[in-house]
Amino acid sequence: MPAWMDTLLNLLALPQYSLGTVFVVSFISATLLPLGSEPVVFGLVELNPELFWPVVLVATAGNTLGGAVSWWMGLGAHRAADHYRHSATHNRALEWLQRLGPKACLLAWLPLVGDPLCAVAGWLRLPFWPCLAYMAIGKFARYVLMTAALTGLLRLW
Repeated sequence: MPAWMDTLLNLLALPQYSLGTVFVVSFISATLLPLGSEPVVFGLVELNPELFWPVVLVATAGNTLGGAVSWWMGLGAHRAADHYRHSATHNRALEWLQRLGPKACLLAWLPLVGDPLCAVAGWLRLPFWPCLAYMAIGKFARYVLMTAALTGLLRLW
């Protein structure tokens, strides 16, 4: 591992940077890079249960902004490869997404398909702000439910 990356990871691991770490990891994990934010979110909430809502909100913000970056990447890819022809399967999937519109971004929380879905929404030039709102709703619900379930808070409700 490069020295700068080791230094950055050590800095982000410090307690005073815990919410910053959650934001960075959540942001990066919402792009097309293979990284999951859940272990960081769960770990911080497990160590500091009083931070449940701040952690969920910061993770949602970071993940939603990462989804927005994916949307913009999709828009840019569409402009760069406008002449590309898709297979019949891809065309059916694109038609489904166009028919569903920005509401499809509610599924942005899904593993494996959620992040590319944000990019495809940009590719299809679906309206940015409604897509962002649906991404935020879906990602917020995921963080609340998954974090609560894994930290045992659902038993208290």
